[in-house]
Amino acid sequence: MDPAGASVANDIGIGGEGEKFAVGNIYSVKVITGDEFRGIVMAYDPIPNFVFFDILPKGSKPRPGHSKNTRMVNAKFITGLSYLGKTEDPLVTGKFPVDIDLEGLRAKEALAIRQAEADAERMGVGVTAEAQSIFDALSKTLPVQWENSDILVMKEVRVRSPYLSDCVFGGTDAANNRVKKVLELERRRLQLFGT
Repeated sequence: MDPAGASVANDIGIGGEGEKFAVGNIYSVKVITGDEFRGIVMAYDPIPNFVFFDILPKGSKPRPGHSKNTRMVNAKFITGLSYLGKTEDPLVTGKFPVDIDLEGLRAKEALAIRQAEADAERMGVGVTAEAQSIFDALSKTLPVQWENSDILVMKEVRVRSPYLSDCVFGGTDAANNRVKKVLELERRRLQLFGT
């Protein structure tokens, strides 16, 4: 696909590239591959010379933002371009086709932030991958948290590096034995899978 001599984008006479591909301009477009479509210019980037079109279904009236199809075209590959008119810029007028639930978006954002913070708390700082794997295994059945490089289980049992069963301290005998058992099982699993 050699664009040399194929582009008619410069021959329209509407003005410079920025004016020609102004947001809201409606065109009938033909590209070097032979594809043809009608679309509203939604954006133009002059550096790579790309035009973003909101594709209009056949026989429809131009309404920006109502299309579900967009197309990015390098202006060098446009072989036919017919100006059909102009429509209002939905970004300037604020006339979006659907209402945006800002409260719903804020709630999703807050939830995502809380989840990211929770995920960050589960990551040990300055610990080995093996230590993190042991922490993750313990967290599946028991409440755990990092305290420096120690794993604090049920806020009473402490597992210290190198995270062996004889490195388990504190808590009741039952809690201590449970943590040791899970720790031993995880150590066996790590050896079995070679991680």
